[in-house]
Amino acid sequence: MDQDMVVLARVRLLSANRRVVRGTEGLWIYRLLTQVEPETYGSKLAYVLVEVSASPAVRDLPERRLALLDEAVEVAKALDTSNPYREKTLAKALAAREREEKRGADMQRDTDRTIPHRGIWGS
Repeated sequence: MDQDMVVLARVRLLSANRRVVRGTEGLWIYRLLTQVEPETYGSKLAYVLVEVSASPAVRDLPERRLALLDEAVEVAKALDTSNPYREKTLAKALAAREREEKRGADMQRDTDRTIPHRGIWGS
């Protein structure tokens, strides 16, 4: 782990003067710091991952949204069971992933209804 990057992430975190740094900056900070101190920063990383998965930047990218949510679930599961934020963080990540999977299934069903199915010869 590059200690200069860890220091830079900590400086950005402190200079943000917010409880949780959001967006791509938050992802960068918490992904890096979770590698160093997973119990301290893992719940915040999972929170930001769920938040980013609902952002307009990934609105038309269902695979990317699901990947973000899968990462959030994995990060939350990796937290120690004694971590006071684990249960709430994991529940939120699992619920968001379930909503995304349902949304994807609904979109697929709607697509199947609108595309006419034709026989082998197109008739």
